[in-house]
Amino acid sequence: MKKLAKMMAVAIASVVLSTGSLSAVEIKKIHFLIPGGAGGGWDGTARGTGEALTKAGLIDSATFENMSGGGGGKAIGYLIENSKSNHGTLMVNSTPIVIRSLTKVFPQNFRDLTLIAGTIGDYAALVVPAGSSYRNFKDLVAAYKKNPESVAIGGGSVPGSMDHLVPAMAFKAAGADPTKVKYIPFDAGGKAMAALLSGEIDALSTGFSEAVSMEKAGKVRMIAVTSSERVDAAPNAPTLIEQGYNVTFVNWRGFFAAPDLPSNMRKAYIEVLGKMYKTPEWEKVRARNGWVNIYNPGDKFMVFLAEQEKVIGDLMRELGFL
Repeated sequence: MKKLAKMMAVAIASVVLSTGSLSAVEIKKIHFLIPGGAGGGWDGTARGTGEALTKAGLIDSATFENMSGGGGGKAIGYLIENSKSNHGTLMVNSTPIVIRSLTKVFPQNFRDLTLIAGTIGDYAALVVPAGSSYRNFKDLVAAYKKNPESVAIGGGSVPGSMDHLVPAMAFKAAGADPTKVKYIPFDAGGKAMAALLSGEIDALSTGFSEAVSMEKAGKVRMIAVTSSERVDAAPNAPTLIEQGYNVTFVNWRGFFAAPDLPSNMRKAYIEVLGKMYKTPEWEKVRARNGWVNIYNPGDKFMVFLAEQEKVIGDLMRELGFL
């Protein structure tokens, strides 16, 4: 009995020590996995987050890896298949992980990953070259109603994606057929922006933060933003609301980890991202990009995504995408 009691005491002590060590995890470095190419919204979000975390001293270092393919499915598949060796990795994603699982672009969905947190919101924008004859969204609507095929709209993602969905919603609000949008897909926002500037497309549907620097440089003009009010980072960009079209939309962006991530590491990632919001380094990055702080950590993130899945699914069926 004494021997049994001693064995039990040792076992209990080891559990306590193990639990203590589990709760003491500190994140020193993060490898950010980006499911698209350079210059896109995912790329900017991951690099901006890494910049704020390192400059604020919350982590020692951040590394970045762009892994395009399959509408983001290649990176998701990689993280799932190589889960055990990627506990130090956070994958950035956004509304498209919901849309593309609904449309079966890839077989996985957000439930196959460990949810860390939704961190920001980024409005969508419709953009034309600075010298375009389209001065506002009303001009684009007039051309579209006359002949939808004459208006080529590009985006940094696959057909049926958010970049496709936003102009469809806008044209629907204008009384036009949303299913006839001539949508040209590109691999991430950088290539889509290049296509706009070269004249390959007439307008670009993209994230607000992706368009801000180009507008400030005088290369493009934002003819519509999906915020309810004008955004300080681009005060000259009109909303769809103020132009008479009842459309608002905000694209969340956030981070996911490998499916078998230990719970203590998940907690540590959530905590370090939560601390980031209180730093001036983050505020500098956020303001520069015109992002909105939207923090949905852990289980709240799951509830949010499940609700969004239903809302977007209903909308896509209404628009004929599902």
